[in-house]
Amino acid sequence: MLRDILNNFKPDELAERMKEMHDIEHAGDIAKHVMTKKLAKEFITPIEREDIMDMAEAIDNVTDRIEDVLIRVYIFNITEIREEAKRMTEVIVKCCEALKSALEEFHNFRKAKDFNEKIILVNQLEEKADAIYTEGVRKIYTDRLEPLLVHAWYETLQFLEDCCDACEDVADVIEMVIMKNT
Repeated sequence: MLRDILNNFKPDELAERMKEMHDIEHAGDIAKHVMTKKLAKEFITPIEREDIMDMAEAIDNVTDRIEDVLIRVYIFNITEIREEAKRMTEVIVKCCEALKSALEEFHNFRKAKDFNEKIILVNQLEEKADAIYTEGVRKIYTDRLEPLLVHAWYETLQFLEDCCDACEDVADVIEMVIMKNT
C-alpha cells in the first residue's frame, strides 16, 4: 500500500489512504494481542515464548514504521514525491517480501534450503536503503530546496530508512531464534 500511495501520489486523497494504512496497522496490533492471549494459554510451544514475543514485536515495529512514513508525508504537507522516496519504498517492499517468505518457512527452518539467504537478503537490502538515504539527503541539500521542504524531506527519508532498519531487526530476531534452536 505504501508503494501504491507514493507511486500514484494524490495529496488530496492522503488523509483517506492514511486511514486505510492505520486500519492495516491496527489489524496487526489486534492479531498480536490475539496471539499473546493464545500463547499465554499454551502449555508447550515449539520455541520459547519470549522468542515468539520478540518476533511479534519486531514485526509490529515494521508496520508501525510504515504507517509513520505516511503520517510524515501528511504532517509536512508534501505535495510531490521525490524519486529517492520511491526507490526506498521499493527496497522496503523487497525487505517485506523476503521476511514474509522466511516467516512462511520458519516452521521448517532446519530443512528449508534458502532460508538463511532470505535473512542475508534483508541485510543487503537494508544496506542498499542506507545508500539511497545518504544520496537522497545529500540531494535535498544540493537541490537547494526551501528550508521547510528540506526539513520535511529529511524527516520523511529518515522514516523510510527506519522502515528498512525495522525489517533488518526482524531478520536479526529470526536469526537469533534459529541459532538458539539449532
